[in-house]
Amino acid sequence: MPRPPLRYSAKPRPGDRVAIVSPSSGLPGLFPVPYELGLQRLREEFGLVPVEYPTTRRLNADPKDRAADLNAAFADPSITAIISTIGGDDQIRVLPHLDRALIAAHPKPFFGYSDNTCLLVFLWNAGVVGYYGSSVMFHLGRPLALHPVTRASFEAAFFGSGEYTLVEPTTTGDIDLPWSDPETFRRERPSEPAEPWTWQAADRVVEGIAWGGCLEVLSWLAMADREIGPPERYAGCVLLIETSESMPSDEEVYWILQSFGERGLLRQFPAVLVGRAKAWTTRQPLDPDAKRAFRRSQRDAIRLAFERYGQNPLIVFDVDFGHTEPQFVIPTGGLVRVDGRARAITVTY
Repeated sequence: MPRPPLRYSAKPRPGDRVAIVSPSSGLPGLFPVPYELGLQRLREEFGLVPVEYPTTRRLNADPKDRAADLNAAFADPSITAIISTIGGDDQIRVLPHLDRALIAAHPKPFFGYSDNTCLLVFLWNAGVVGYYGSSVMFHLGRPLALHPVTRASFEAAFFGSGEYTLVEPTTTGDIDLPWSDPETFRRERPSEPAEPWTWQAADRVVEGIAWGGCLEVLSWLAMADREIGPPERYAGCVLLIETSESMPSDEEVYWILQSFGERGLLRQFPAVLVGRAKAWTTRQPLDPDAKRAFRRSQRDAIRLAFERYGQNPLIVFDVDFGHTEPQFVIPTGGLVRVDGRARAITVTY
């Protein structure tokens, strides 16, 4: 199966109607405060008109109904972009009910991360550039204000086009404050100094089409034989991988990549961007030293997998995309240039 042609969709403008959907979890129905704050910022700070769909606030909505919302959002000519409220864990059940021909015929920018890897891979297969990043609740609904790095990337990806160079941040944060506590929205999120990006085999420049997303979700798609094609389809692409708040161990990360390697996938990618691993949850509240050890063990597992199955790709670890604060938006299906000599990552929005 040949790789689909690259197609960037037209971008929205202030004043446009944008779809707000929950293809995975209907958490706006459980935590309305960050959701309403995100909608307010879309209106007041970006000049957009958010349009909610029937299942946006509905917990445990039927996958057919969630798919119907997506089909309707892509089909509606008055909608110029689509933003997911949050991630989840069962968007794979939505995929069989999507109208592939309709969506391919009416491409639009879609923004989401985590479990939205499912839809972004679906769009990649339809030849439509999607955007791995942003959510109404977590990023746009951030306490006090949007993170300035997150805001700059989102604004450039959402409204703009052309090249955008990722500037390595000096701080990071992955401690989640409870959305059920009103005090959460009256104080700044905790942060700490960010470990610098780590470059491997950085003696070259690689430019290619980005493919990937959340590693766990990619593994689910592979196990279900959904949307992941023959290895040769990804030859020359830049692989994106990052892990979620489930905080898979280094062993689990290696086992997933080992399976991808046995499938022949890992040798297709001349460059790999690895997201800064989330290393704190209420179930595993690691201290700073334990966080660094956790991320180091993940890096080692990824290195081992590519030593065994890759073709010595250029790898950049701890890039700030996915389950990160701040968060860069990466265009899946879009062009990414990884310049090892200049230590620079440039995406094309």
